[in-house]
Amino acid sequence: MSKLFHKEISLCTQAVTWGLLAAVLLTLIPGYPILVGTFLVCLGIFHSFQYTNESNDILYSVLLPVRKRDVVRAKYVKVLLFEGIAFVITAVLTVIRMTLMADAGPYVTNPMMNATPYFLACVLLVFTAFNVLFVGGFFKTAWKVGMPFLRFGIAAFLLVAIAEVLHHIPGLTFLNEPGGAWLELQLVMLVLAALIFAAATWISCKVSIKRFEKIDL
Repeated sequence: MSKLFHKEISLCTQAVTWGLLAAVLLTLIPGYPILVGTFLVCLGIFHSFQYTNESNDILYSVLLPVRKRDVVRAKYVKVLLFEGIAFVITAVLTVIRMTLMADAGPYVTNPMMNATPYFLACVLLVFTAFNVLFVGGFFKTAWKVGMPFLRFGIAAFLLVAIAEVLHHIPGLTFLNEPGGAWLELQLVMLVLAALIFAAATWISCKVSIKRFEKIDL
């Protein structure tokens, strides 16, 4: 498993995947739908799947003396690595916006989503959609990447749209307070999103393993 993961990082990860981690810096931009940065991180991971698909990496991997289930696990662990890096950086930038920059004019009057625990919860939901719809969808065939990513893309932009609309609804405007109003409630939302992310990703991996073991490559 560790050697497969090393292969995933050293041979199956394109530079664009690392480069698009910088999209999390969009978190600092007011007047912009900052949740799109999370989609761009997923786009970077998608490019690595596309690259390894074109180079027949899956076929090469199953010809190695390894279990097919470990091939799936290595892919998921790589995805989780990039999502984890992106989330940690995004969380740090969110804390900076909520403390040092909370009173800055562009954030106080920002009509778009501000960086808050609610925003971080939405980030995890976008990652959940990616792990279930794209990664899980990929292992239905172990070679089709277009349709699974299209399904994820539609779901992601629906999530972005809903997240941007919610804080404009009367009674929910606290979700967009740059200083983090109703912080306890927002933290509960973040914890719930984290639980959904963990459970859905675990289930997606288990289902993908079962699908992949049935595929005759």
